[in-house]
Amino acid sequence: MNRTLETAILEVKESFVMALVAIRTNKLRSALTLLGIAVGVFSIIGVMTAMGVLLNSIQGEMSWLGANTFQVQKYPMFESDDPEELPKFRNRRNITYEQAERVKEHTTLASAVGVFCAEFGKVIVSPRGMKTNPDIFLSGRDIEGFTANSWSIGDGRLFSPGELSSASHVIILGTDVAKKVFPKMDPIGQTVRVDGQEYQIIGVVQPRGAMLGGSNDNFAVIPITTFFNVYGKDRQVSIKVQSTTPATLDDCMEQVRGVLRAVRHVPPGEEDDFYIWTNDSLIQQFNDFTKYVRLGIMLVSAIALLAAGVGIMNIMLVSVTERTREIGIRKAIGARKTNILSQFVLEAVLVSELGGIIGIILGVICGNITAIFMEIPPIIPYDWVAIGFISCSIIGIIFGVYPAWKAANLDPIESLRYE
Repeated sequence: MNRTLETAILEVKESFVMALVAIRTNKLRSALTLLGIAVGVFSIIGVMTAMGVLLNSIQGEMSWLGANTFQVQKYPMFESDDPEELPKFRNRRNITYEQAERVKEHTTLASAVGVFCAEFGKVIVSPRGMKTNPDIFLSGRDIEGFTANSWSIGDGRLFSPGELSSASHVIILGTDVAKKVFPKMDPIGQTVRVDGQEYQIIGVVQPRGAMLGGSNDNFAVIPITTFFNVYGKDRQVSIKVQSTTPATLDDCMEQVRGVLRAVRHVPPGEEDDFYIWTNDSLIQQFNDFTKYVRLGIMLVSAIALLAAGVGIMNIMLVSVTERTREIGIRKAIGARKTNILSQFVLEAVLVSELGGIIGIILGVICGNITAIFMEIPPIIPYDWVAIGFISCSIIGIIFGVYPAWKAANLDPIESLRYE
């Protein structure tokens, strides 16, 4: 038994060496065949690596929302391109501050219910003329909005209940904003102007890092009552809710949904006129959003791999014809059909796998270019790398069997006469 196994190993080793010699002998032909396989595998691995990078970024950087936190707002996170959907979302009534307060009163499964509204594209100016770009996210929040959002004050303090109720002109800055307008001095106690309104800086939020290549610290917060006084109270608000424990998250969401449906007078049987999302739902939406892109790339890649497989078969058939005399000599000195068959199948698989390795390496590198540009940690999609290797092996076997079978069945006498 051991002798039989040893003989089989030696035969496979011999076939492997002969396959390498054949590939090295026909460099240009082998390179063109490798290229076809590499392109197909590169397409799949490159796209899946890029998608994995983005998904990991969303999973990691959206963690600030919290494992037991969800948000309620008027519009979905990813708006549909369906022309019938857009008017439906646009015609929804705003979630008002009064409705948010009712949610606060009646949600017993929440440890914090924060209310906020926002304006984007603001400019913050210091008394010395230092100012930000017009890309500041200015939000008005209540005190629980900080707790529900898992924000921590790095320097200074949070505004007090008295400042909230009296609509004081105080402001809390994100780290990037504080560094921009006060690069060489402590911002606490200083004043800034936003839309002609003067605010005293009372705090700076601890750095929160980046998300999808953009800063999470390019914002400023004022009391929501002050926001209403400056920008008007007839505005839509969003609600951020933190359940008491992760185990009560689903029940808390249902409780909030029930309260909002009641205060917004949504008839029984009709769908919600608001949107609730969590980390998991955002990730699921991202997957749904990119599903057809991935399917399209996989279809194109499959066609490319099929074409490359036909190329392997064609090259192997040419190789069998060119090496007819060699096959005849091997058979004449005792080579069996299985030896010839394994030699040519292994050669086809080897060509396919070499192309696959090149495609995988280039795909991982190019897919992670997204990570480099967006300052996101790079990844290696091991599952898709394995799928790439398996696909290449299958293609090599399927498209190498016929040429190998043809070689194995050549008549040795006729083969020796071949010129």
